[in-house]
Amino acid sequence: MEALMEKQTNKPKPFKEKRPPLESYARYSGLAFQMFAIIGLGVFGGVKLDAWLDIGFPVFTVLLSIISVAAAIYAAVSDLLKKP
Repeated sequence: MEALMEKQTNKPKPFKEKRPPLESYARYSGLAFQMFAIIGLGVFGGVKLDAWLDIGFPVFTVLLSIISVAAAIYAAVSDLLKKP
């Protein structure tokens, strides 16, 4: 019985199964829409905040757009590193 167990554990690992192409397209297009939404909300919030405070230079638009781009990149990388 032990010899049978040893033979099973020494087998080489099989290749990864390939996913259907449509699944990959759906995953990456969903990721693109998620990034678009994060950046869009950040810029929209910055524009509204600058309009509300009536500052001459759009400080919050610039800051929130940079922060939202960083957040979108972080979300994309963390999603890509997850095992499917």
